[in-house]
Amino acid sequence: MTFIRTALAEDVGDGDHSALASIPADAQNRAHLLVKGEGILAGVELAPLIFHEVDPALRMEVRLTDGTRVKHGDIAFTVEGPARSILTAERLVLNCMQRMSGIATHTAYLTSLLAGTKARLLDTRKTTPNFRLCEKWAVLIGGGVNHRYGLFDMIILKDNHVDYAGGIAQAIAATHAYLQRTGRQLPIEVETRSLAEVQQVLDAGGISRIMLDNMKPELLRQAVALIAGRYPTEASGGITEHTIAEVAATGVDFISVGALTHSIKSLDLSLKAY
Repeated sequence: MTFIRTALAEDVGDGDHSALASIPADAQNRAHLLVKGEGILAGVELAPLIFHEVDPALRMEVRLTDGTRVKHGDIAFTVEGPARSILTAERLVLNCMQRMSGIATHTAYLTSLLAGTKARLLDTRKTTPNFRLCEKWAVLIGGGVNHRYGLFDMIILKDNHVDYAGGIAQAIAATHAYLQRTGRQLPIEVETRSLAEVQQVLDAGGISRIMLDNMKPELLRQAVALIAGRYPTEASGGITEHTIAEVAATGVDFISVGALTHSIKSLDLSLKAY
């Protein structure tokens, strides 16, 4: 995986000189991943890919799988093999798994607040550069739903697109012309900021989803009623753990939360020799 190779090149450079200097070349050892917090474990399936890239001689035994609710003192996996290689791989494994587990934990928590509604939790493109794959993977592990991966796999006409295009109808028409001209088939979502804009989208048609941006719950209810099931709806904009249940109760189909990936606390994990 390109991500792993790039991350190792950033960290290791021309060599892990701490391990090379202090550990005999033929030393064999083992370590286990110790959980030092509470949450949802994520990144277990990524860890062996990192270990293998560092040294195919490393052998990992999984004890707890991705998506497991863990507590302080749990052992997620063991790894054994060349001691130098364990130490070289340690930080990248921990950095990935700690952040992924933090995202999965917060995703699971927010998802639990949607109980009793039809709303599903979406992530966004507010991700760490070059770490998006792992962050969106963690959202899935936590029970969320991936939105578009990037700019290439879905069209979202947001406020700036609409303003630059001269209006909602113009933006949608130009988008259909572009798709026809380029032979692409991509879903189209349109961001709306008012009931008037929702109506403009309904009048234009030919889209896949309507985003209801920064709307208060009462306005969301009115928008959902106006759309009347003709298109899936997505509530977005500043939604937190304190407001998400009320937003879900308005009847929207999806709720997108950028904080899933840009404002989380990593789960404390440690790789310990034993």
